[in-house]
Amino acid sequence: MEKAFVLLLPVNVILWLTGVAPVAQWLLASLSFLLGVVVAFRLVRRGLRKAIWRLRNRLIAAYIFIAVVPVVLILLLAGIATYVVIGQMAVYLVNTELRHRQAALLRSAEALALVPVTDPATALRRFETMTHSAFPEFSLLITGKRELRYPSGNKISQPPEEWRGPSWRHASGLIVKQEDGGERLFAWAHVIENGEEVTVLAPVTIDVLGGLVPGLGDVAFAPFDLGNAASAPLVGQSRASRVPQALNSLDFPLRGRFLVRVPRWRSPGEHRELVLSVDTRASAVLGTIFESRDQSFDLAEFFLVAFVVLTILFLLVELMSLVAGVQLSRSITGAVHELYLGTRRIQQGDFGHRIPIKGSDQLAELAASFNSMTANLGQLMVVAKEKERLESELTIAREVQQQLFPKDVPYTRTLELKGVCSPARMVSGDYYDFMALGDESLAFAIGDVAGKGISAALLMATIQSTMRTQLGANNGASPRLLSTAKLVATLNRQLYANTSLEKYATFYFALYHEATHSLTYTNAGHLSPMLLRSGELQMLESTGTVVGAFPLARYEERTVELEHGDLLVAYTDGIVEPENAYGEMFGEDRLKDLISKYAHADSSELIARTMESVNVWTGSSELQDDMTMVVVRRI
Repeated sequence: MEKAFVLLLPVNVILWLTGVAPVAQWLLASLSFLLGVVVAFRLVRRGLRKAIWRLRNRLIAAYIFIAVVPVVLILLLAGIATYVVIGQMAVYLVNTELRHRQAALLRSAEALALVPVTDPATALRRFETMTHSAFPEFSLLITGKRELRYPSGNKISQPPEEWRGPSWRHASGLIVKQEDGGERLFAWAHVIENGEEVTVLAPVTIDVLGGLVPGLGDVAFAPFDLGNAASAPLVGQSRASRVPQALNSLDFPLRGRFLVRVPRWRSPGEHRELVLSVDTRASAVLGTIFESRDQSFDLAEFFLVAFVVLTILFLLVELMSLVAGVQLSRSITGAVHELYLGTRRIQQGDFGHRIPIKGSDQLAELAASFNSMTANLGQLMVVAKEKERLESELTIAREVQQQLFPKDVPYTRTLELKGVCSPARMVSGDYYDFMALGDESLAFAIGDVAGKGISAALLMATIQSTMRTQLGANNGASPRLLSTAKLVATLNRQLYANTSLEKYATFYFALYHEATHSLTYTNAGHLSPMLLRSGELQMLESTGTVVGAFPLARYEERTVELEHGDLLVAYTDGIVEPENAYGEMFGEDRLKDLISKYAHADSSELIARTMESVNVWTGSSELQDDMTMVVVRRI
């Protein structure tokens, strides 16, 4: 729309200058005007949105709309009301005095009608005395018993017949009378009493109007004409202004108006609408109302000064309120702005930014909480980065550890091996391994390192490397000459010498001879493997203590001949020690039942059923400990 408006403007100018296509020019001008209104509205709305985007400006705008604007409107309304009321009071004073003078004129006329006139000159002098203060000029006509005119030779006549009915026997008011110079305004009185008819006409002049309320201001009667607000007055405003001087800067000028319907002299049924206007000042009206006999104390000036003082005090209070509101808004929006800048800095990764704390109110507490939160976020980011680094290292360690577990099982004609390790964490402290020793023998081991995590995994790798190194160093010797007890004792000494005192492991190591089907083993503090033979379970008890705890530990070895169908199951404590919701361990008895139940199943199925039963027992998807099983089956 903005672009369309900008493009239409030069087209309108060109059409206006050339004067061609008036219809097209009118249509384009109308369209441009509508587009201009829409564009102006959009620009104003956009500017307002931009102006009140900041919370400070929005609060100040809200304060202005809530507090300042209503007060200004109330003051404006009070000023207008004061202007109107004081103006109408001035009109009321003038109108009241004018009515009083009309009543005085009527009383004078009644006196002439009721009192027998024995001496016309004396009666006229008395009448002139009574009416002079109200109307210095007048015309009098008395008819009935005799005819009397004053001044003599005046052209006044009796009123039309409509004025002489029963309801007009005693009447007074204002009339408009046509004379040679135009229409003039008169005060009149008409009395029919005691056979006499008295008619009095007194012209309402500038001096009469100015003397109604001395010191009030300019008084005028003007025709009421809606089409001509500046119509010439019928009476008044032909001399210098009578409006008094201002007492102070707040003594403002004002004008009061009052609509008067004045009948015409020759056509009583017709009326001329006139406006009584009074130009004055507030001090003049108040001075007239509060006129005091004690000239040393002017109530009007007192009330005007009091009004000025109260107005100044009110404005000062409003100004102080505005300043206080702006300061409160600044204190609120300043804290919010600091919070906004703080969030932007944090969004950019600057967790060292702190908000200045001012005062001891809720906003200060909020700033302190924000600083505390920022510090905690910084620490959490450090912890998160460290955790991310550790997880990355654990992932690498897990991959390395997976490479340490045997991928292939050494082939033998009479023995079947199967091993599985399920770590509770990223890496495991459990250990199992298979290794071929020539064409007719093999070795296998299972262990459980104390602890979990990286340190346990490193010790597990140390055990594996030590055992493989020893077996590799004796690869040239006959497997029958190898001693499991000596190998385990050597492992114990190396672990004790190269690890900390709290590092140790349980370890079960066995050598299988293909020719004799014999299994020679050393159990260094490990859980006793279970040998299932002909439906009966035997426990291969420990033959020594754990490795890595004592430097001079002694180990024994034992030999058992494996028969066809024998099943040997070695495991770690992660199989038998997990607890259920009641704190009861899975236990060896349940493991024995599982081994007996699935003895004839595949070794992989036996291991899977066992681990599944343990998970069901704990009722949790997370493992409580590393679970490792090695199944040896004589075939």
